[in-house]
Amino acid sequence: MASVARRANPLVSNLPHILTWPKFGFRTICSGRLGFAPYSSTSTSPAPADYDAPVAGTKFLETFTEEFEIGSRLITLETGKLARFANGAVVLGIEETKVLSTVCSAKSDGVRDFLPLTVDYQEKQFAQGVIPTTFMRREGAPKERELLCGRLIDRPIRPLFPPGFYHEVQVMASVLSSDGKQDPDVMAANATSAALMLSDIPWNGPIGVIRIGRICGQFIVNPSVDELSLSDLNLVYACTKDKTLMIDAQAREISEKDFEAALRLAHPEAVKYLDPQIRLAEKAGKLKKEYRLSMVSEKTMEKIRNLSEAPIEAVFTDPKYGKFERGEALDKITQDVRRTLEEECDEEGLKVLSKTVDTVRKEIVRRRIISEGIRVDGRRLDEVRPIFCEAGTLPALRGSSLFSRGDTQVLCTVTKGAPEEAQRLDSLVGPPTKRFMLHYSFPPFCINEVGKRVGLNRREVGHGTLAEKALLAVLPTEDVFSYAIRVNSEVMSSDGSTSMATVCGGSMALMDAGIPLKEHVAGLSVGLVSETDPSTGEIKDYRILTDILGLEDHLGDMDFKIAGTRNGITSIQLDIKPAGIPLDIICECLEAALKGRLQILDHMEREINAARCQDDRNSPRLATLKYSNDAIRRLIGPLGALKRKIEEETGARISVGDGILYINAKNQAAMEKVQEKIELTVGREIEVGGIYKGIVTSVKEYGAFVEFNGGQQGLLHISELSHEPVTRVSDVVSVGQQLSLMCIGQDVRGNIKLSLKATLWRKGSKADNVVRGSEAPLKQEADNCAKSVEEERIEQEKRDSSEEDEQLENQIDTAIFSSASPAVHIRSAAECDQGEEKPMESLRSSSPASRNSKKLKKERSNAKVVSDNESGDDSYSTRSQENENDVGAKIEAPMSARKLKIGMEVTAKVLQIRARGLVLDLGGGVRGMYRFETGVQTDFVVGEELQVKCQSFSTKGIPVLSLAE
Repeated sequence: MASVARRANPLVSNLPHILTWPKFGFRTICSGRLGFAPYSSTSTSPAPADYDAPVAGTKFLETFTEEFEIGSRLITLETGKLARFANGAVVLGIEETKVLSTVCSAKSDGVRDFLPLTVDYQEKQFAQGVIPTTFMRREGAPKERELLCGRLIDRPIRPLFPPGFYHEVQVMASVLSSDGKQDPDVMAANATSAALMLSDIPWNGPIGVIRIGRICGQFIVNPSVDELSLSDLNLVYACTKDKTLMIDAQAREISEKDFEAALRLAHPEAVKYLDPQIRLAEKAGKLKKEYRLSMVSEKTMEKIRNLSEAPIEAVFTDPKYGKFERGEALDKITQDVRRTLEEECDEEGLKVLSKTVDTVRKEIVRRRIISEGIRVDGRRLDEVRPIFCEAGTLPALRGSSLFSRGDTQVLCTVTKGAPEEAQRLDSLVGPPTKRFMLHYSFPPFCINEVGKRVGLNRREVGHGTLAEKALLAVLPTEDVFSYAIRVNSEVMSSDGSTSMATVCGGSMALMDAGIPLKEHVAGLSVGLVSETDPSTGEIKDYRILTDILGLEDHLGDMDFKIAGTRNGITSIQLDIKPAGIPLDIICECLEAALKGRLQILDHMEREINAARCQDDRNSPRLATLKYSNDAIRRLIGPLGALKRKIEEETGARISVGDGILYINAKNQAAMEKVQEKIELTVGREIEVGGIYKGIVTSVKEYGAFVEFNGGQQGLLHISELSHEPVTRVSDVVSVGQQLSLMCIGQDVRGNIKLSLKATLWRKGSKADNVVRGSEAPLKQEADNCAKSVEEERIEQEKRDSSEEDEQLENQIDTAIFSSASPAVHIRSAAECDQGEEKPMESLRSSSPASRNSKKLKKERSNAKVVSDNESGDDSYSTRSQENENDVGAKIEAPMSARKLKIGMEVTAKVLQIRARGLVLDLGGGVRGMYRFETGVQTDFVVGEELQVKCQSFSTKGIPVLSLAE
């Protein structure tokens, strides 16, 4: 039997050393705690007489815990239970969300001149009780969010490792459980700081990381995920006791003054994390190891400085040098120093030559900036490099732009897709999908290097996400513009701030694609060069640099990227190299960034300042079709076979929503082709004046029955075949022939009347020409009419936005529909076939006309087609008002929608007088509308002739007229 010493028992805790000998079965188990071990069968001592069988002893894991409260959240730090072999391991918990962070350091010393710090953050699906949906049912390569969270941990802890500490260090943060209420990223950063404090790795911490939100103007500390969805600010702030280490923020045009207030609040809240970490380290921390630091001796440093300082200063004082010319000159200086050291056989100097020469460069550049206020390229400290902007660089694409600032150049393109093409996210927290994606690419050629492109790059993901956050604030809401958007940023050449150039280029490309942004977004990077007191480490003097070069980023103290509009900030990312920068200096940089940002916005707005309309027929097209769910089911077919067949034949992509079809085609021709196939399959709303393609199913003496619009039946009467007299229907049409016909009305029983002659010209029309070429004039006229409507579509939608205009247009549409009263009674083909054998009463009782009537009413609620424009919602209509059978039509000269152009003056008759305007007869069955204007005559008479002028076309293709002067 084994007994265990309890921690509270002072007698057991003060046992003499002799009792800890193995023969007494007494041993140390954890953190100095003692307990009796069970008897082992391998022991050389004989077993006691009363010993029955081996029994496992009880092992106690001594844990140390710190609890504290920040922003109404109870936070727990715990160590000692998990990952006991790591240099440091801490579990941080808030409610049911727990994150484990571990740190380890390599045992051997590597020969290197940098700190090989690796940070891995992982969210496994078990943390939320879910099995991964991958084929192997296990997590794969790191996702974008995991890479971003790893960067969020890396950026604040890296500057605090001591200079010369070049041992390999690995941080691994894992989410153990998640309740979906707290974002684990900030928790992992604080847990990593606590783990480094407990470890034996030299590190000048601790740090505190806090998240700040703002809802209705009220700042919130440690907001939940639900609160963040309502917040216009998502600020992550990291600091030591008195200095800032890292800032990462996303906002909705928050002013510089409000952002500074958020920083002032975040600092004292983040400091509250420090004391619990210090107390935990005092309880369970390890002694810091004595590591060998890779430092350069003063003798070697002075020797290399004397050899290289003068020629390096001569290169930096000449502003004529470009990026690569300057680099080649500096490399030549390094090679000259190397040859000198080789001649002197200075092995130590050769080992540290590269790092030492880089230090000399840094000293020279920083000294000239602080003492003389002169930068490497000769600019003033607050001067922005020359800017070049171009929108529509690649006309064949939906949207594109080219942005250059100095030698930095970025090409941005925009692609739009259906909502279901949004990116799916498998994150433990946050939304399940992301409809706006910005992908940043940094190819090797942009810096004149040779390299491989393999997998996701942390830097590319981080810069792309920063630009994505900046543009999210100005995108239209999902209810206004529901499409998925992808922006590709290809860096053509890099000399600093390519991520901020991506923001500028992406903003212009989105407007070029016709996406209505609220404002243009621009960004630039602000740098800092400071002079510190060697004894205290405090900053004595500093200079703020606007729009830094790549060299200034490398040799300076910080890279402060700030993006926003004229109204405020949309995203921020701060990375620093020293062990912290005072918050006052950080806040001072906000004003310098605003001045530079406004200069860039001026250039961008001169190039493009509003969303464009895509008029090129070769550019990609996106349309939305609204159908009933029954119609969509018919289109999809069994297992989606019919939908796939249409996609293969047309090359378009069809996405299905609730009562909505999204079509993405490579050009207008492909769009028209896929819409035609969809209409033949499921049909669209039957409109008087609408033109439809159909197939003749049977020919009778009085006309032909035509199947059109997804299986509906209509009668083409013999009087509607041609403008010329027709004696036999079979002379004009035949079974199986495809025709383009106009709907001219329906009878009281719901039968649809079709007309062929309404689509043809009166003059020169012959029956034989109708048979062979009935589609050609219709297609030409429809294309011209659609083109005319497309040209004025954007301008007219703005004019028709008021409710009164919509009501007037609906009234005129109703008037046109009601004016086409049925001229004859229409029966179906089945009725006509049975009429020869059955009496009329029996024929009517068995007619499927009632079913046709119900089907017509059902389909009238179907298709409204929406093409992509500046607001993403255009109406597509092929309505034509050429109907010579309309009541009151007196054609003196042939008139058609194709002939009518904007600015044309015509004579019209008042057909109807409405509450807000007139319905005018332009002749040839063409109807138009005139809105009453303030201070203009309104006492018109039906039949009165007016001289009017065509101003525009409505979204339904109806001419909008005004009185001619």
